[in-house]
Amino acid sequence: MKTLLMLPILGLLLWAAVQANEKNQPPTETTAGWVKYAKNPVLGGDLGTCFDLSVLNEGDTYRMWFSWRPKRSIALVESKDGIQWGKPVIVIGPNAKTDWEYDLNRPVVIKNGDLYQMWYTGQARGKSWIGYATSKDGKSWKRESDKPVLSAEKPWEKVAVMCPHVIYDDKAKLYRMWYSGGEQHEPDAIGFATSEDGLKWIKHEKNPIFKPDPKNAWEKNRVTGCQVIRQGDWYLMFYIGFRDVNYAQIGIARSKDGITEWQRHRANPIIRPGKDQWDHDAVYKPYAIFDGKQWLLWY
Repeated sequence: MKTLLMLPILGLLLWAAVQANEKNQPPTETTAGWVKYAKNPVLGGDLGTCFDLSVLNEGDTYRMWFSWRPKRSIALVESKDGIQWGKPVIVIGPNAKTDWEYDLNRPVVIKNGDLYQMWYTGQARGKSWIGYATSKDGKSWKRESDKPVLSAEKPWEKVAVMCPHVIYDDKAKLYRMWYSGGEQHEPDAIGFATSEDGLKWIKHEKNPIFKPDPKNAWEKNRVTGCQVIRQGDWYLMFYIGFRDVNYAQIGIARSKDGITEWQRHRANPIIRPGKDQWDHDAVYKPYAIFDGKQWLLWY
């Protein structure tokens, strides 16, 4: 089976879609079977900066929640093919009643039964926190707490926890969260936490569980912004690696328990900036889905 992917890309403006079998793709821009969609980007332009997305495939519709930077909000767009997207609708925005939600971004959305659940990043005063909201339709959201559900408390977390990714383990009746912590501009490493209700979280005692590898020049500065997928006996992680604070690329790693002994893909980084293209400076926050036939990835 061919590895056919769709890549969303986050550059200054947009998300990119990727599809396999495109011709004339510079080999240095992708590896491991990934090919950038020839008509990237797929979201941005007149909307301004759109980044850090979360996607669900529901029936014949893709639903994308993304950070809409000019609005300091999280918005929803929908698509039938993952490439052509409708008009964005703000679903949750800044909250003047709290002191940590001046700017909202970096969401993850899951659907647990009939309930949509979102964990998101709230930013203010040079710091970042993680909040939690629920919805019956994915559009109208209710904050489940006026306080963050995760805050920077450990030395390695410095002033920021952000970029949550959550999986619900139905067998263990447990939520599992991978999150980024460290500096405000770009976090330094990835931590892990668990929760029984999505509100009260217990951080792993040996955080961070995924750190930069100094032997890999492309990610030696910091690693962040991950998405984790349970695939067979493995936890598969898509993540951002930074050569320096301004230059990011996308890699893959895997682990049996999602916490220890991560094995990085030999072809990393799998997605790289395009020379003199819209994604020339950096490629950020990946989100991948396997649709039964091929992988699709927005960045």
